[in-house]
Amino acid sequence: MTDSTKIAASRKRRFALWQGAAALSTLALVPLATGAMATVDASTTDEISRFMDVLLEVKANYVEPVSDAKLIDGAINGMLASLDPHSGYLDASDYSNLRTQTDGEYGGLGLSVTMEDGVVKVIAPTADTPAARAGIKAGDYITHINGQLIFGLTLDEAVEQMRGKPGTKIDITVVREGQDKPMELSLTREIIDLKPVKWEVKDDVGVLTISSFSADATADLKGAMVAVEKSLGHTPRGWILDLRSNPGGLLDEAVGVSDIFLDRGEIVSQRGRRKGDIERYFAEKGDLAHGEPLIVLIDEGSASASEIVAGALQDQHRALIMGERSFGKGSVQTVLPLSDTTALRLTTARYYTPSGRSVQEGGIDPDIRVPQLSDPDYKDRPSFRESDLRRHLINEKKVDNSLLEKDDKPDPRFTATAEELKAKGIEDFQLHYALETIGRIGPNAARMAQGGKPPAAKPTRRN
Repeated sequence: MTDSTKIAASRKRRFALWQGAAALSTLALVPLATGAMATVDASTTDEISRFMDVLLEVKANYVEPVSDAKLIDGAINGMLASLDPHSGYLDASDYSNLRTQTDGEYGGLGLSVTMEDGVVKVIAPTADTPAARAGIKAGDYITHINGQLIFGLTLDEAVEQMRGKPGTKIDITVVREGQDKPMELSLTREIIDLKPVKWEVKDDVGVLTISSFSADATADLKGAMVAVEKSLGHTPRGWILDLRSNPGGLLDEAVGVSDIFLDRGEIVSQRGRRKGDIERYFAEKGDLAHGEPLIVLIDEGSASASEIVAGALQDQHRALIMGERSFGKGSVQTVLPLSDTTALRLTTARYYTPSGRSVQEGGIDPDIRVPQLSDPDYKDRPSFRESDLRRHLINEKKVDNSLLEKDDKPDPRFTATAEELKAKGIEDFQLHYALETIGRIGPNAARMAQGGKPPAAKPTRRN
């Protein structure tokens, strides 16, 4: 990450909601020396003495010689793994990979994954990557790489095996709940150049897809909106912001994207361990969409920075949130450099939407729940969210979503099968439903909800 030094030295600490090939995280890059040093008391000394006793016994009596470096690395990894799913130790290779992926380009398959019971589990594939084209879906388990069982590897070791030189082949075994047999897939690694924003025009509506909140996502989104208007020759009748399967990225970019559609108000706050450790981010004046209707699409793969954007636009009554409940990743990880090549990734805070909601565990509930009917196995595929991860942080204001998840009454709007939709030419039902809905939203309703005045009559720019 070429900007890491600048970020660490900046007056305004730049927080990053890390979109990685491993577990989703929220990162802040600050020097280790700036953190408060923990008080070393008598009990700490006793525990360190106990650790040294174990270390010496292992060195003296283990069946094979073992180096101090290996033992200390194992102890550090075990200590951090005992805290939560997102804290960890970054050795030289991990730290280099973090920098590479935050810049938005790396060689691999295009997967966000985590570890569950010693097995690699898919959080979400990135659109238009080898993983997505092969049909890998959220909730799938990867059990073998090139015929070798990967059970027992660390997450970083498994991810390292999936990466490689672009153009090289890799065979993986994927297990999906509800299917009798594993899927044997052969993929070709590619440069995963995360173009954060894509745009298209459908039914006079600008459709903006953000696949990651990597560097320049805000600038690219502004450019995409200009391109939509230039393509149409006038302002679209509304916008759809597609954040589905977007696992996160830089917080600065999440704030910037939210600000594009807001005139004022808070976007997000992050709160640390101490009562007064609160930092808030606010929108600057100027809604670049001029109050036109806005729908945000989310699903269970929408995490971290995606949830910040959806939560801000929902709480500020600027957008209609549509789709499925999001992942529920609401904690902040700080990257604490230990040397030029190593660092700690440590959970240091939670973030909150403008109304004070923590998305941790619960995620963002859509205003209108729309299932992805065009996915033939969406009913059978198990959901997978932050709350399913071991040792995840507990939401301080515990909300039970079980009743929301368990709704057995059929909705007459959502009874079509994937085959029926395909016959009608509908390949993406959620997007199709959003396009049908956009015309029912008043163009200035969101602006009025933020306290703005009704606009004066002006000539339309539509043809």
